[in-house]
Amino acid sequence: MIRKRSLMRRTAVVAAAGAAALVLAACGGSGGDGSAGHGGHAATAPSSAPSSASASASASASQGQHNAADVAFAKGMIPHHRQAVEMADLAPGRARSAEVQKLAADIKKAQDPEIRTLSGWLTSWGEDVPAEGAMDHSTHDMSGMGGMGGMMTAEEMTGLENASGKAFDTAFTELMIKHHEGAVEMARTEQADGAHGPAKKMAGEIIDSQSAEIEQMNALLGKD
Repeated sequence: MIRKRSLMRRTAVVAAAGAAALVLAACGGSGGDGSAGHGGHAATAPSSAPSSASASASASASQGQHNAADVAFAKGMIPHHRQAVEMADLAPGRARSAEVQKLAADIKKAQDPEIRTLSGWLTSWGEDVPAEGAMDHSTHDMSGMGGMGGMMTAEEMTGLENASGKAFDTAFTELMIKHHEGAVEMARTEQADGAHGPAKKMAGEIIDSQSAEIEQMNALLGKD
């Protein structure tokens, strides 16, 4: 009987020790899992960083993307704007109407910065910027950009240079309406076919501002 009790006690002690060992192992395992959990957290953070960096790179690439229509828009609009600025430069010494003089100043003020922006895009795309003074339409490929784009001929430019007073005001206004209509058509083509966000935005601004100036010039022509 004593021997049996002793055996039972030993068995109980062994069982208790085994249970304790199991509890300790479980705790150790849980600690390991905990640290793995923290490690998992740490691993998750870096993995999300590349993902957000790649999303940002992708957005950047999308903003910088351009196509042939964007190049044609920039290459066509630069000489077009330059000619408008050249026409506007004639006004101070020739125009009689204060409204025509102000309109010419506004045109120059708006289009000079756009020429610089358009030139910067072409340079960044590895394209040639049209040469200064190249106003002859035959030297520019305006296909897909509204044909002649309302550009003045050399004869029309000479006639404007030789005019003054009311004759200048009328000639300037009529020629600039045609010029603006060409620019609006080119800008609409860019909005429809271009891929470069900033170029399409500029095209929208050209449509708005030059359409408003066309209305203003039509009103001026209706006056004595």
